[in-house]
Amino acid sequence: MTFLYQFFGWLTRVLFGFFGNYGMAIIMLTVIIRAALIPLNIKSQKSMIKMQALSGKTAEIQRKYPDDKQKQQEEIMKLQQENGAMGFSGCLLPFIQLFLIWPIYRIVSGPLIYLSQVPKENVQAMIDLATEQGLITKSIRISEQIHIPLINVLNNNSDFLYECINKGYIAMGQLLDLHFLGMDLTKTPAWNPITIISDPKTYLPLLIFPILVILTTLLSMRMTNWLKPGYKEQKEAKEREKKNPARAGQTPTDQAEMTTKMMSWMMPVLMLFTTFTLPAAMGLYWVVGGIMGILTQILTYFMFTKPYELKKLEMEQKKAEAFKKNSSDKDANRKKNKKRK
Repeated sequence: MTFLYQFFGWLTRVLFGFFGNYGMAIIMLTVIIRAALIPLNIKSQKSMIKMQALSGKTAEIQRKYPDDKQKQQEEIMKLQQENGAMGFSGCLLPFIQLFLIWPIYRIVSGPLIYLSQVPKENVQAMIDLATEQGLITKSIRISEQIHIPLINVLNNNSDFLYECINKGYIAMGQLLDLHFLGMDLTKTPAWNPITIISDPKTYLPLLIFPILVILTTLLSMRMTNWLKPGYKEQKEAKEREKKNPARAGQTPTDQAEMTTKMMSWMMPVLMLFTTFTLPAAMGLYWVVGGIMGILTQILTYFMFTKPYELKKLEMEQKKAEAFKKNSSDKDANRKKNKKRK
């Protein structure tokens, strides 16, 4: 994990140096991370398409072993392995996104170390000094274990800043501007009305992050369903199951799909929680990540899912035409035979 912290910190410093803006550095960092995950998105989409193509055989297995769920799973797993349609990549992506929270968290909670490159020993010395002077309470220091409170003290207490500079803990050039569009990204969005009213200029604008997090997450979840292979067929099958209980259990499902659904609900809760408990930079990361996720879904749909569905529709039409032709030929033969008689 230390390597990841250092790598992400270096990358954020490079982006900050290029754009000269903390918010733009976070945005571009998110774009790079999500772009790196696009191949996994594509692999997941291909796997879903293959699984959809095998849905008929999967349904046959479920009908063949209606009372033996273990045998069903074994046969379905065997079928998926033989056809390269394993659904593991579908649930792997949310886990990777969850794993990447930690290096992002380290960066947004520790910009003095990862952006300003202030040594950890110096940061700790400044925290100790601020605590001794009563500028940072021990409860805040212990509960957060991050140096956002220290940045606030350095920005708002010139005497303390000059003392730290004189002691060689920090240089003036290492105190960076961490604002974006007038919002302080080191501040944590507040849900408590009392906190918001106490400083509306600071906290009201920050509410845009949890609002956008919810909107992008809900839209992304809906689009995941709308754009997945066989969405219409599955929806129609579920409607038939409701009308005819005898059809229940014939809609193909698997463990990977259930895991993906579970993660799709866990992630929004986690995202909203972190938005209200961590610096606003984390909320910006979630919002941009949500937008990138939506764009990726649209891209993979037009690249793979739509061509697959068009090809499937074309094959179904050819089968229908062939069946119709065979039926017509049989009718014609019957009429000829009757005339001969």
